Amino acid sequence: MASHRRPKQQSRARVTVLTTAAAAAVVLSANAANAAPSEKLSKDQVKSKVDKLYEQAEQATEKYNGAKEKQQKLQKEISTIQDNVARGQEDLNKLRDGLGSLATAQYRSGGIDPSVQLFLSSNPDDFLDKASTLDQLSSQQVDALRKIQSKQRELAQERSEATEKLKDLADTRTELGNKKKDVQAKLAAAQKILNSLTAKEKADLAAQQQRADRSSSERVNLGDAPPASGRAAAAFAAAQGQLGKPYVYGATGPSSFDCSGLTSYAYAQAGVSIPRTSEEQANIGTRIYSQSQLKVGDLVFFYGDIHHVGLYAGNGQVLHAPHTGAVVRYEAMSDMPFQFGVRV
Repeated sequence: MASHRRPKQQSRARVTVLTTAAAAAVVLSANAANAAPSEKLSKDQVKSKVDKLYEQAEQATEKYNGAKEKQQKLQKEISTIQDNVARGQEDLNKLRDGLGSLATAQYRSGGIDPSVQLFLSSNPDDFLDKASTLDQLSSQQVDALRKIQSKQRELAQERSEATEKLKDLADTRTELGNKKKDVQAKLAAAQKILNSLTAKEKADLAAQQQRADRSSSERVNLGDAPPASGRAAAAFAAAQGQLGKPYVYGATGPSSFDCSGLTSYAYAQAGVSIPRTSEEQANIGTRIYSQSQLKVGDLVFFYGDIHHVGLYAGNGQVLHAPHTGAVVRYEAMSDMPFQFGVRV
């Protein structure tokens, strides 16, 4: 019996060894595949790729902000319509109650009374004309019924509008979720690349970022450019108070910001309401295409799709929330492709 047991034990052991070896080969192969990017890319190349992904994440962030803004607007509009419908229904009930016996007939009749037919008619105006001609209703009743019909049409239109906006809201919520996933995917891709670096390379990049944040968060030479206006000066001062706070997509302060979140926050502190996204902010005020004509507090836009915005700080500097991993800081406008400014 022992001779029968040994082969089975050896067989199990052999399978275990082969399985372990195969698993190890898969792990080594996977590690090798993951390690390939760090072997091919230098630290500077990694930084370049990560910066590009951060820029793409910011593009997606502004689209996310736009969808979120649309969602909030739709929710307010729907709430207003629903309130109007509720008030309109109360008014309609009062009009019906005011008809007295005619209203009672409308509620209780089986549809024989001409006044009941009026409410059920596919063409109530035509019926009203006939009813008046036949003296079936008094002029006072005709007037009351016309008011009821007008209110009924108004309520039907508002309910239809609410239905359309609710559908639009559902689509917008789906869009919002997709934009959020897009931002998160870009940030995850950037993090994956960063994770491929060695500990020393990660430390070097982190130190480099900290130096950039610290040096540009300190007061720089802004020259003597005048503010665009008293409110622009107040907005710029509010933005200066946020120096060193982190960039977080979708954030509008006061503890963190994205680019358009900072500019809209700054102007709000100056008592000026501006749109939420960079795309919308680009369409307010007066456009200024020459950098030499910019004044402190003007909004300044970058990249062809104007997905980035900051505040002009003077002396060719912009005060802005740059991207994930950075903080609110000053930066040379020449570091990004300037498109135009907007004087609020």
